[in-house]
Amino acid sequence: MYQPKTIRKWIESGNIDEAMKALNEYLQSEQPDKDEAYYLLGHIYRKKGDWQNALNNYRKAMDLNDKSPAVQAYRSILDILNFYNKDMYNQ
Repeated sequence: MYQPKTIRKWIESGNIDEAMKALNEYLQSEQPDKDEAYYLLGHIYRKKGDWQNALNNYRKAMDLNDKSPAVQAYRSILDILNFYNKDMYNQ
């Protein structure tokens, strides 16, 4: 079952696989309001260093909710990538 607080705890404690599994199951369901799930999935990918998938999931969250915290997370990743390696996310 999708419970954002539990998933956040899993992410912070390093239980990434369990969090990712729960999020993917929720995102494949017919449930509404998936913006937070996409944001959390983006957060997982960011922690793993997978910038492209992090950006993609943040973008999905932003498309569903323009006030999502994914907006700031997305901008932060772009700032980092622009500073360190402009070609990393242009693949």
